[in-house]
Amino acid sequence: MKAMILAAGLGTRLRPLTLDRPKALMPIGNRPIIDRVIEHLKRYKIREVIVNAHHHREQLVAHLDGGRPFGLNIQVKIEPTILGTGGGIRNTEDFWDDEPFVVINGDILTDIDLGKAWEAHQKAGNLVTLVLHDYTPFSQIRINEHLDILDIASEARPGRLAFTGIHIIEPEVLSRIPKRRFFNIIDCYLELIKEDRPIRAHISTGHYWRDVGTIGSYLLANKEVLKETHFLSGPGCRIHESARLKEWAVIGKDTNLEEGVEIRRSVLWERVTVRKGLRVVDSIVTSSKKVRKDLVGKIL
Repeated sequence: MKAMILAAGLGTRLRPLTLDRPKALMPIGNRPIIDRVIEHLKRYKIREVIVNAHHHREQLVAHLDGGRPFGLNIQVKIEPTILGTGGGIRNTEDFWDDEPFVVINGDILTDIDLGKAWEAHQKAGNLVTLVLHDYTPFSQIRINEHLDILDIASEARPGRLAFTGIHIIEPEVLSRIPKRRFFNIIDCYLELIKEDRPIRAHISTGHYWRDVGTIGSYLLANKEVLKETHFLSGPGCRIHESARLKEWAVIGKDTNLEEGVEIRRSVLWERVTVRKGLRVVDSIVTSSKKVRKDLVGKIL
């Protein structure tokens, strides 16, 4: 099985965090989100992955290093001009063989069972399978009792299900996507629905899923990966014995918390310094910053 991670987006909803690094490299529990996506794919014996890249693409290329740090083959497909979800998928057509493939958004954390989705796709003979779940804020997809997808709305509506950002696609779909221009894959799916082609749902339940697309969801994702530990600090940290970590906190490597510091419900990236007696609450401090005054609900 091969897979594609969609990672070319500009990450506008995560600004200013994405001004200096791509969204896929945002640290969640001190690990880039794309590392967690790759780890999930590997659980299902996916050994070949392609990643599209545009924004700060050189960072992504260097980090992935051909897949060597992950023990699998990873190619990066550069998009000098951003191509959208559909255009990005079409741009990778020479990567695929005659087997269906998985496409997953590069900004989600999940433990959805990809094996069950793959089996459902093959058993039903689908052209495309979209993995759906019950998540009201994104409930845009209407299905029938046979799991046929009937409509994909532009906004959430009652009585619908939400797309998880995971597709399973047959290679013949590639020919339906325009070459070398911006194109949304949903527009392709809507055309196939009109033609009564087998675009169907696989409904997942009882799983974890988090979209890391906004500042609020970014903080929640960091809190959730901690689980019962509540606090995480990277290697090389210097934390004064009087410093206080409260509720939950993620502290990046080589960070220095001076005397009397308080960190609460916050994420500090690598090489941060928090000066004596200061508080960081509900905040994010990015790489190599020096905190010189209290931060409450801020991004530095």
